[in-house]
Amino acid sequence: MNWDLLSPYTYEIEVQASDIDGMGHANNACYVVWCEACAWKHSEELGLSLNDYQILNRGVAIHKARYEYFLPSFEGERLIAGTWLTACDNKLRLERRFQVLNPRTGNTVLRGQWQLICVTLSSGKASRFPDKFIDIYGGAVIDN
Repeated sequence: MNWDLLSPYTYEIEVQASDIDGMGHANNACYVVWCEACAWKHSEELGLSLNDYQILNRGVAIHKARYEYFLPSFEGERLIAGTWLTACDNKLRLERRFQVLNPRTGNTVLRGQWQLICVTLSSGKASRFPDKFIDIYGGAVIDN
């Protein structure tokens, strides 16, 4: 695979009929959903689940998101989403990058980037990372 960065967490996708829009390819909104699913699976594998967020009354929320769509995807195609944590300030901010590849062609179909902030779930207000977030997310940041 031609990943932008080393050792991504990967998530496999099969484009479904329900993903196809009026233009005959996977709707752009589907990629956003696939990136979110990939991010959650990665977070869970690292050791932070939605249940952990609820117990800690903290979570990370998307502050800014950017997606670049390069090629269309079609029903029945298999895609692989890769994600990395690429920055953590150990206070409030986290950055996550994505790349979606078509393994049959080797082409990148999407690149994405999220800037995330820590929030208190009960209030929705920005807050400092709990130590567990710093240990787990900060410890998973890769050099890029």
